[in-house]
Amino acid sequence: MGTLVGPVLSAFTTSKDRPLFPSPTASLPSSKNHLTTSRKIHHHEINTSRFGNFLHLKTESKPGCLDSDLPWLNPLDRPCFDVIIIGTGPGGLRLAEQVSQYGIKVCCVDPSPLSFWPNNYGVWVDEFESLGLVECLDKIWPMTCVYIDDHKTKYLDRPYGRVSRKILKTKLLENCVSNSVKFHKAKVWQVKHEEFESTIQCDDGSELKASLIVDASGFSSSFVEYDKPRNYGYQIAHGILAEVDSHPFDLDKMVLMDWRDSHLGNEPYLRVNNSKLATFLYAMPFDSNLIFLEETSLVSRPVLSYSEIKRRMEARLRHLGIRVRRVIEDEKCLIPMGGPLPRIPQNVMAIGGISGVVHPSTGYMVARTMALAPLVAEAIAECLGSTRMIRGRPLYHKVWNGLWPIERRLSREFCCFGMETLLKLDLVGTRNFFEAFFDLDPYYWHGFLSSRLSLHELASFSLSLFGHASNSSRLDIMSKCPVPLVRMLGNLALQVI
Repeated sequence: MGTLVGPVLSAFTTSKDRPLFPSPTASLPSSKNHLTTSRKIHHHEINTSRFGNFLHLKTESKPGCLDSDLPWLNPLDRPCFDVIIIGTGPGGLRLAEQVSQYGIKVCCVDPSPLSFWPNNYGVWVDEFESLGLVECLDKIWPMTCVYIDDHKTKYLDRPYGRVSRKILKTKLLENCVSNSVKFHKAKVWQVKHEEFESTIQCDDGSELKASLIVDASGFSSSFVEYDKPRNYGYQIAHGILAEVDSHPFDLDKMVLMDWRDSHLGNEPYLRVNNSKLATFLYAMPFDSNLIFLEETSLVSRPVLSYSEIKRRMEARLRHLGIRVRRVIEDEKCLIPMGGPLPRIPQNVMAIGGISGVVHPSTGYMVARTMALAPLVAEAIAECLGSTRMIRGRPLYHKVWNGLWPIERRLSREFCCFGMETLLKLDLVGTRNFFEAFFDLDPYYWHGFLSSRLSLHELASFSLSLFGHASNSSRLDIMSKCPVPLVRMLGNLALQVI
């Protein structure tokens, strides 16, 4: 849900940008109207797939760049900055935008600062509304739905939106430029630290100095250090933005999860594996012929194979009668989830995927990063925006604890427990879990998915979830969760000490 987006690769999945930018406030047409006004398809121009077999089709979109003028750094000037941010993904640009508002000198370093983000990002509309970013959504679905199985469907009265990567990146870049942020096109090879200053060395031979280095370059970065083994769970998915002959989904509902497995009836090997480690379909219908489809493993350890994901998706589309005519974008998604936080504090600050902000139970990250960046910026400004210029260890302590105060660390431990629980559930157990989860008071399931619940509220959430669960689900949870529960309690105790 990394697209979740919440289901997502890079600092956050892969997919190329496409100009699908209807007004997010426009009313959505009904399925009936959309079917009658759908655009004509020229059969002689399209290499149509067989039912479900889309894997041989070539992706049409190519990586591109925004047509913008940025204030580029001249390394010969040997400037010294307050903050250098490595990476211009959503997290890096959001933090640069926020920090530079305080008059702090910021430089963003990235091999390709103007490249389109490769990720498809889905968010709950209320999250972006609270951040003043709703205009950055290019599509809104008034409702979402969850197919528990072939006989049970949950309809959720919570609007869902797709982020326009072009609009959001343009907005953040424009704000950065207005705040005098500099940009340098290079890859960072090394970071060196002194008592009050750090230096980055880039692949073009340049060296830049700053009081604080922030790593926003993604999960694969080696600049952020850990004290504990990184025992991640992994969300893996394959997605396509496709033009299809037709599809069976309502145009006013985003499909958050489809746990049905009837498509594997003639695939005994796939069905047996799916019964142990299930995958679901995540779908965004834009019109009757354009849809984003993603087969997703919510969390696994070790990671489910990518070829298995694609075979299951192929079988699902064949069963649903979805004939893919064109693959406009494709998405190959691997998101590390859970695991330990980075060492707190340390000389390099982090934001985005490498900082531990991915929701351990869902893979959601983008909206949360957008919300946390202002808090980190405020902590930076209290040190570097003051006349005292607090640097070195006091600065590192302040900014890391701005991102991860003790309450937020404890709440994350609870969500890691949720991930460890999901890792132990088979298809039946997973269905039972989400049937109970979406029966909860919306305050609880909204808050859990959006990382808004306090530790006290998470305790009430867990009791309510247990109360809503079926007897078989309660037995399943009690028999499979003692070890993760003990581990969580131990980690909570260590955090408090």
